[in-house]
Formats: sequence, structure tokens, C-alpha cells
Amino acid sequence: MTVLVFLDPGHDDGRVADASQPQLMATDLGATRGDGVFESMLAVDGTPRKEQAHLARLASSAAALDLAVPGADAWGRAVRTALREFAAAEPDRTSAVVKLVATRGVEGAGRATAWVQVAPVPAATLAQRAAGLRVLLLERGYDSTVAQRAPWLLMGAKTLSYAVNMAAIRHAKAAGADDVIFTSSDGKVLEGPTSTVLLARERDGRKTLVTPQLESGILAGTSQAALFAAAKGQGWELGYGPLEPHHLFEADAVWLISSIRLLAPVLSLDGQELRTSAALTAELTDLVDRFV
Repeated sequence: MTVLVFLDPGHDDGRVADASQPQLMATDLGATRGDGVFESMLAVDGTPRKEQAHLARLASSAAALDLAVPGADAWGRAVRTALREFAAAEPDRTSAVVKLVATRGVEGAGRATAWVQVAPVPAATLAQRAAGLRVLLLERGYDSTVAQRAPWLLMGAKTLSYAVNMAAIRHAKAAGADDVIFTSSDGKVLEGPTSTVLLARERDGRKTLVTPQLESGILAGTSQAALFAAAKGQGWELGYGPLEPHHLFEADAVWLISSIRLLAPVLSLDGQELRTSAALTAELTDLVDRFV
């Protein structure tokens, strides 16, 4: 079951559309050029998680594209309409994926096309969260300073142009892995195609949680930020790169975190087993469940 709600003028709470029928014009620039932005967030028991953080990042991505999109209030009303429709159709499901999508619209129209999509969480996503991930390191092809030199590359924006990200995951699966961690051409650890990288170090009772630095051109992770805030409150020390692959091999545990899959432990990297920690994973998963 998929629910679509379009943010059309004259529909304050959004326009419910039939997801089984064509809804997007073939001349929409989102379809022809990937010119648009999106966000994905988890909803549990009809309530979206980290909604304001996702709306803020959507607005930031849209600003980077010079794209005028609906405001946060309009998105919020459409999300609630979509979640009500989904709950009515799928009363036994407790969680759902909520996607917010905005394109530059039909070419020449001068108005964005915007909609909310709600669908079940894929079973494969839940399985990876529980079983862990085999990951490949793949070079992204840019150095770690390109985002500062070339803002037009939109390195820190969440755009619809995900063809490279999806190609990377297909490459990993063809090689017998589950996911990817991108590296820069100058050897820095960046992010996953749809996730943020975390590692933990535990020394003399002091626990440190580390993620790559944003200045390297990665997307600001809403789940990573929420987990860091929760972990700090529990006495964890926090770190922000720069990281290189050897830091992942030396860590006590490595995870990929995202809004839908949540926290998934990395079991191996380029075929080499990594250290894992059931205790640290359980502790951080509890924080994710409570605060993320």
C-alpha cells in the first residue's frame, strides 16, 4: 500500500492521489533531469520521527538548488493527511516510510511539483538492521575539499540525482556485499549512499563516538545528529573526523545509520572482518529507539 498526497494550490491539507495511476507529467524536470530534492523519514504509530530536522534539511537542500518549495506548515499538513490515509488502509502496521519530494516542476511552468509518499518499511531494510552489513569501500571521485571549492556540485544537498548512489549499491551487491562507504580521492572516509558512518572507540572506560566531518562534503545526517545528542547525555565523548579507512579497521565497532534502517552494524569491509561489539550496539540501539 502506497499513499500519495500532493501539495497543490487550493488544497490546504494536500490532495490525495491514486498511487496506482500516473501522476507525474513526463515533462516534469524531476523526471527529465533529476532536478529536485527529497527527504525520507520514519513514522512510528502515525508519528513522524525527527520531522523538524528533516524539514529543515529539505529547506536547506532546496535553497542550495535555488528551488522554491512549500513551507514547513504545508508539508506538515500533507504528511498528516498521508499518515491518516495509510493508517486507514494498513491498520496493523506500526511503522512506515514517509518521503517528501519536490521537483522544479513541469518545464516552463515556474512552479514546483511537491508530494508526500507513505509506504511500508521494506522487509530487507529491517533484515539488514538485525543482521548487519558487509560493506565495500568505493571512491567517489572527488577530493575532500571539493564541497568548499565548488558549491555548484551540491555535495551537501539531498537531491533527486541518486543514480550514482544506486549504481554503487548495485556494484556492491554484484560483488557479494550489502552496502558501500564512499571515500574521497585523497583518502578520507565520507558516507554511505544512503547513510552516515559511525565508529566507536572504548578505552579505559571512556567511550567515544566518531563520524566524518561535514566539511568533507557529506550530507548532514539527521539520525547521526540526534544520536550524538543522546549519546552525549549518556557520557559519550564525540568526535568529527577527518577519518581514513584505517580508522574503521582499528575501531571497536562501526555502523551505518539512517532514518529508515536506523543503526546497522558493519561486519566486514572489503572482505575483511571488523571488530563488532554487541554491548555497544545494544546501548546505541536503545538510544536510537528512545531518541532518534
